[in-house]
Amino acid sequence: MTGGHGQRFVFVSHSGADTWVARQIAREIAACGATPFLDEAHIDVGADFEDDILAFLERADELVVLVTPWALERPYVWAELGAAWGRRIPIVGLLHGLSAAELQSRPGVPILLKKRDLLPLNEIDVYLGQLRGRVGGASGAAQEGRYERAEGLYLLLARRC
Repeated sequence: MTGGHGQRFVFVSHSGADTWVARQIAREIAACGATPFLDEAHIDVGADFEDDILAFLERADELVVLVTPWALERPYVWAELGAAWGRRIPIVGLLHGLSAAELQSRPGVPILLKKRDLLPLNEIDVYLGQLRGRVGGASGAAQEGRYERAEGLYLLLARRC
């Protein structure tokens, strides 16, 4: 489900403590030609916060979650992950401040996050390159959701285009 006129919507989930980093991620997503949603930038003061978040999650083509020790403690991050999981849209986890092994060993982290291909934030260019392909209309094998081996990780090239 891509927005009108081939527009691709990317919901950026993060904790309040990670707002500055989330803004940089949203800026890079926009530079790829997609439309990012960042709560602090897109929800007016006094607006119904939950309704605005749900409205964009209903339109989102994918969710990027900034996984930090602080984000793991925030109920809204978990709610946003659950909404994306329920819609079966791709969920991309960007790790910052903890490793994949640390996340995997943490009690209480649902399998819906643990089973994802998680990228360290320093490898965000891998995701951004794939996003550019989806925005530009990736074709053939990428549309079939094939995987490619990259730096020791199996990265989803395109689950939904």
